[in-house]
Amino acid sequence: MVTLQLNAVSARYGRRQILDEITTPGFSGGEIVALLGPNAAGKSTLFRRILGLLKGEGDVIINGTTAERPIAYMPQDTGARAVLSVYESVLLARMQGRGLKVQSEDLTQVDKALAELNISSLGERDLGDLSGGQRQLVSAAQALVQEPEILMLDEPTSALDLNRQISLLTVLRRLADERQMLILVALHDLGHALRFADAAMLLENGHLIACGPTAEVITPALLRQVYQVAARIEPCSKGQPQLIVEAAL
Repeated sequence: MVTLQLNAVSARYGRRQILDEITTPGFSGGEIVALLGPNAAGKSTLFRRILGLLKGEGDVIINGTTAERPIAYMPQDTGARAVLSVYESVLLARMQGRGLKVQSEDLTQVDKALAELNISSLGERDLGDLSGGQRQLVSAAQALVQEPEILMLDEPTSALDLNRQISLLTVLRRLADERQMLILVALHDLGHALRFADAAMLLENGHLIACGPTAEVITPALLRQVYQVAARIEPCSKGQPQLIVEAAL
């Protein structure tokens, strides 16, 4: 089972410190970890640091080593820049690092990824003709089709309507459970985090403010401190925690 741990991970852009010694307990396959925080908290930078796209102090430890990175990544920017069909773009993502010869299994995995996200009907459409939400789902398919041990998604629901948001997060929950995949997902909707995530990391100005079980991170006190809102969390009729924001402070 895959494991991930961060040890004093930092990052800079020039002289500006973006991440300051982020240390976490170990996360394991089968978990969804929500990455939370206001805008410019450092969430996207942390993803890039984990991927190895940014250098910095500290260690990203995967399966006990700092060398291996069995990760697929869905970035926040899903703009279409290539003249490709949806199917071609997902197949291209599948073939990264696998050579140029397409096997029948590769086509099967592309079909499976599109079907899981309910976008098989978009297969022949050009990327440039899609809406922002459709491109976001295609980007998720490009990550899923790589069959990673660790899947990182940067605000994957930001352009989706409510139905698509719940559908995508439900797929992620199932993939974590069935494939024992470790999923890290940056979210702005704290209600979604409470419902779908096992654990959460709360960032503010590049500092890790809290890390642990989601219900212990999304608390009225921390919401007041980090988001400057007055809020309470109450169970619904089914016992699930519900976030109620009362006022901006």
